Amino acid sequence: MKLAIASGGMDSSALCYWLKDREELGLVVSVDYGQRHRKELESAKTIATHLGVEHIVLDLTTLGEQLGGSALTDDIDVPHGHYAEENMRVTVVPNRNMIMLASAGGIAVANNLEAVVTAVHAGDHFVYPDCRPEFIEACSTAMNLATDSFGNVKVEAPFVNMTKAEIAEVGDNLGVPWEDTWTCYEGGEIHCGRCATCVERLEAFDLAGVNDSTEYADDCYWRTVIENAS
Repeated sequence: MKLAIASGGMDSSALCYWLKDREELGLVVSVDYGQRHRKELESAKTIATHLGVEHIVLDLTTLGEQLGGSALTDDIDVPHGHYAEENMRVTVVPNRNMIMLASAGGIAVANNLEAVVTAVHAGDHFVYPDCRPEFIEACSTAMNLATDSFGNVKVEAPFVNMTKAEIAEVGDNLGVPWEDTWTCYEGGEIHCGRCATCVERLEAFDLAGVNDSTEYADDCYWRTVIENAS
């Protein structure tokens, strides 16, 4: 059985359903690193409840206070637009995935789980260096060495070479309740439809031809952004 790191977004929610379908989902772990809002953590709990799997929220808020300079943890405006734009680098939380994976590795060992699974995907590679295949491979090697004789825990990223549209297809085929997932950086009452992650989400569902049951404050802006980026 395996541990899934879940943010509550569409990718990690699809991952949880994918692992459950394969009868490999043993535990769902989310990380509170002091992000702008708790909506995504609440969504992760909802997804775990749907799947009948235990959900743990790891409190790293004290550490998160030291990871300033990111729009996700600091008092900085969330940029709107496409991930390909240079200003999206302000959404990087320093070494976030390394911290999450290392922490989850310890939990996996304590719970006799064979792997930590993350939902990083091909669309993340442009902005986030800790989402690239070479990082996942190196991290898995380090994790395996660190847990030698304690279970040899691996790091897996089954979506690492998939597009977000492909993940939308996978999740939809498995019955992911998209309305219960949260992607938006803003954390308002509903998804803003304008931040980079909302734009990416809307584009993915459109490319996949999948119905998105999510409510957005602006569900048209993304088309202009994509056209301008072409």
